[in-house]
Amino acid sequence: MTIKPLVLALSLISGGAILTACQTTQSPNETVRAKQQQDQKPVVYQVFTRLFGNTHTNNVPWGTKEENGVGKFADFTPKALAEIKEMGVSHMWYTGVLHHALVADYSQYGIGIDDPDVVKGRAGSPYAIKDYYNVNPDLAIDPVDRLGEFEELIKRTHEAGMKVVIDIVPNHVARNYQSLSAPSGVTDFGAQDDTSQVYARNNNFYYVAGQDFKVPTSADYQVLGGMPHDLVDGKFIESPAKWTGNGARAAQPHIHDWYETVKVNYGVRPDGSYDFPILPAHMAKQDHKAHYAFWQEKDLPDSWYKFRDITLYWLDKGVDGFRYDMAEMVPVEFWSFLNSSIKMKNPDAFILAEVYNPTLYRAYIHQGKMDFLYDKVGFYDSLKLLMQGKGNAQSVIDAHKSVSDIAPHMLHFLENHDEQRIASPEFAGSAEKGKPAMVVSHLISSAPTMLYFGQSVGEDGSEMAGFGKPSRTSIFDYIGVPAHQAWMNNGKFDGGQLTQKQKELRAYYKKLMNLNALPAVIDGDLLELNSMDLEGNQAPTVMAFARATSKQRLVIASNFNAKHTQTVTLTLPEHWQGKVTDLLESHPTMQIKNNQLVITLAPLASVVYELES
Repeated sequence: MTIKPLVLALSLISGGAILTACQTTQSPNETVRAKQQQDQKPVVYQVFTRLFGNTHTNNVPWGTKEENGVGKFADFTPKALAEIKEMGVSHMWYTGVLHHALVADYSQYGIGIDDPDVVKGRAGSPYAIKDYYNVNPDLAIDPVDRLGEFEELIKRTHEAGMKVVIDIVPNHVARNYQSLSAPSGVTDFGAQDDTSQVYARNNNFYYVAGQDFKVPTSADYQVLGGMPHDLVDGKFIESPAKWTGNGARAAQPHIHDWYETVKVNYGVRPDGSYDFPILPAHMAKQDHKAHYAFWQEKDLPDSWYKFRDITLYWLDKGVDGFRYDMAEMVPVEFWSFLNSSIKMKNPDAFILAEVYNPTLYRAYIHQGKMDFLYDKVGFYDSLKLLMQGKGNAQSVIDAHKSVSDIAPHMLHFLENHDEQRIASPEFAGSAEKGKPAMVVSHLISSAPTMLYFGQSVGEDGSEMAGFGKPSRTSIFDYIGVPAHQAWMNNGKFDGGQLTQKQKELRAYYKKLMNLNALPAVIDGDLLELNSMDLEGNQAPTVMAFARATSKQRLVIASNFNAKHTQTVTLTLPEHWQGKVTDLLESHPTMQIKNNQLVITLAPLASVVYELES
């Protein structure tokens, strides 16, 4: 997309007629992003840190770290990072870094033992943070020096030419939150709460007054899969009970609630009304400096300051940005406060948020000062249906057009820790079906693209790790990731154990992802192109569009049909004449004739044609 002074213009062409989408005042974040995108559009590599370097292949369900192995910060060697960088990656999102609740015993290091009754999986959920001022001891060679080992990883990542992003989870914390590493003067969440009250403005938690917490039960679930453990007794002492992370207010949450976590209070009363200043509507057009100034001298709930101090702490450690879990469950005013504080310290900080409610997108971008949101509901969901043979190309472009005014803010992905692996039978059953989708996802917009580790070598997520079900690589247990391990090749990171098919898939991803340095991909206007089949009908499984700047014009077309070759005719703007050369799959050079381009695409094939200047 092109960001122009005062106007965000998305041009859509159909049959030669240009339609301009709604215009909006340039947001301050777009200025930051323009600076970030001088050389390439961002590519975020999400890696589940615990799993990345693990070479064990036992994969025993509910296995211990001794049985199934666990990766370390040190496994991200300069060689590993260089190989990731060569995929066009600009930002490393290290998932599961912060110290979260887990079953392993680190009491010899002064770390309290967590009760498996309120831990999901054996390795624990990365979104049940136990100590915001330190990192997961599982990830360190020496748990005593775990923070130092992470700081060394930050340094290595920077030396490899990439930025560091970590998770922050403001909506909830682990039930057993206890920071051993907080700076002097910092009190734990809940340490000063008035627990006799369901709600108090400066309480960090909500309480079920007069009732004790009860561990949820289910006939379909056994803690640790039924394996013995001294603390597995169906009990966890919490008096009074706290509200659960997803907002459940019962002393005994449901087994499908986020029962391992507790909800953080931001000054939202139980009836949903706000106990803090409301952000004026005009602030949506103001930059982070104005937002920062707005919040100064205002009296705000204690939790706001706690999370501000946490994020600034990690910026001081060299972290370059944050991914916010379930951001929509926290008031937009808090995000204005937090993100403006972050941007005052580091204007180039990368801020990505998980928001699934489309009606909230614009508020969280403009008022909340988010840089990027997941484009899941709409774009990803419609693209997934097309990959599965259930959808059509028009629904994907329509989903993209529905966020045309904020498209540069909407990060695209095909896999992440919450979603099924493309190669899993539950999704597409073949990593090859991800190729045309990745072309579309990566090239349709100037917004960042995200890759999940193992995606480019066809990981299928088929292991039964323990908590949860196959198709998604487990985030709760110790497990090996077979296709990724084949690329890792026992720490050589040279793909030495990959099959020929896997090597070809990774080479394809590498070539595709590095198109992010093309001018039209970085900052090109979008042109929607009709793709007409031989009978003169719109081809439902061929998606075609163009990206154009004054420096470059690209024509992109992808065939999502896994069985049949398709020939389509694309109608281009009248002034687009001359030869086109494929930059991706080496299709033959072609000549545009009478503003039309006839393309024949094999099953799952794509072209990225560049028009001669």
